[in-house]
Amino acid sequence: MSKYMYKAMTKSGVIVKNKIEYGSKQKLVKTLKNNNLLPISIEQVSYQGKNVPKRQKKNITDIEEVMKNINTTQIGNTKKRSLSTKEKVNLYFAKAERITQRDIVVFTQNFYLLKKANFNNIHALKTIIESTENLSFRGVLEDILAGVEAGENMYTTMEYYSNIFPYIYINMIKVGELSGSLTNSLEQAVKYLDETEALTKKLRTILIPNIIQFALLLVMLVVGTLVAIPAIQGIFDELGTTETLPAITLWFADFIDKVIQYWYLPTVFIAAIVAAILFYINTPKGKYNFHYFKYKMPIFGELIYALDFSRLTKAMLLNLKNGMRIQDALEVSKNVVKNYVMLSMIETSINNILMGSSWIEPFEKSGLSKSMTTEMLQIGMQTDLTEMMEKLVDYMDIDIDNIMGKIMKALPQVVYGIVGIVLIFFVLVVLVPCIQVYMGNFLFSAYGV
Repeated sequence: MSKYMYKAMTKSGVIVKNKIEYGSKQKLVKTLKNNNLLPISIEQVSYQGKNVPKRQKKNITDIEEVMKNINTTQIGNTKKRSLSTKEKVNLYFAKAERITQRDIVVFTQNFYLLKKANFNNIHALKTIIESTENLSFRGVLEDILAGVEAGENMYTTMEYYSNIFPYIYINMIKVGELSGSLTNSLEQAVKYLDETEALTKKLRTILIPNIIQFALLLVMLVVGTLVAIPAIQGIFDELGTTETLPAITLWFADFIDKVIQYWYLPTVFIAAIVAAILFYINTPKGKYNFHYFKYKMPIFGELIYALDFSRLTKAMLLNLKNGMRIQDALEVSKNVVKNYVMLSMIETSINNILMGSSWIEPFEKSGLSKSMTTEMLQIGMQTDLTEMMEKLVDYMDIDIDNIMGKIMKALPQVVYGIVGIVLIFFVLVVLVPCIQVYMGNFLFSAYGV
């Protein structure tokens, strides 16, 4: 436990001061805010020794103990006053400040640079905390620092902030700490975050404009069917023409009318399908099949598998360089993978080692790994596995770049194809009747010509 001296203000403007023993600064801030106290300053007094009982985990707070320890004799001014505009703004941002992906990227880059400069974890974290502007993220880092100073690994505290740090990121740090190669793991984490951000930007550049276009076409299709088509049909009926609207237009207009009239039926049907799918993929068999589909899905499947296999290979390489046996390297490295299919292959590999068989065999038989990768591992087992895995990592990086290049070429074609189909349907359903009215051919039949 750590001791803190805090100063906080109530909603009525009363200043409260107190010294308290608490698990972490972040917990104390949350507890104060939950009790309608705006923290003004929190100073750490000291840490207790490492032999004290394990500190409480995240989201476990003793509110009553905190409120009982508030020293009401140190309340400054008991006269009620309204908050100033500046205080209201500070109060709002203290509650609303959000931790972004960019905050994590900057933290990882800075931490990696400091570790390369031979800073220890405590010194590096303290240095980064001092320059962190996001108060929410600063509190998280202070909590991580408290855990490190208490003798814990960084990843153990990060696991309680899984809503902030990605699963893969946490386990990269875990592999680094357990293998004694945290600097190399941080380098991988920086690369992972940069690649993820770059891929997300590329996908947004392609998808967002086309999704907007697709949505607008759908809106125009529905609105045109509900507004323009009845108006055109009204003109035909009023003039008594024998001309009729295209069959596809009449069919779609009737379909829209029935959907609007019986809206609850498709809603219940869609909700039931979604619920059934969610229920199925949350069962062990369903989750395994869903994860297998991820590896086999069109366009993105090959990339997803290549990324997982590359992370596994890099994690194993770190462990092998630090003298781990292949079995132990696999056991530790599997934490960087979340896909059940990959995890099952890793478990089979570990069992094969115990039985004296080839640990590469499950990856070969899966049909997911390229023959180049498994062949390189086979050669590595006969020569120098660590050296061969270094070459394999380089090959996987090149392969991933090639796969991403293919996706960036194929994805626009797929999106354009879908938008094109909707556009053609819009022309047939809405624009053709409008052109029919504009040309005026229906007037001939209306006047018996």
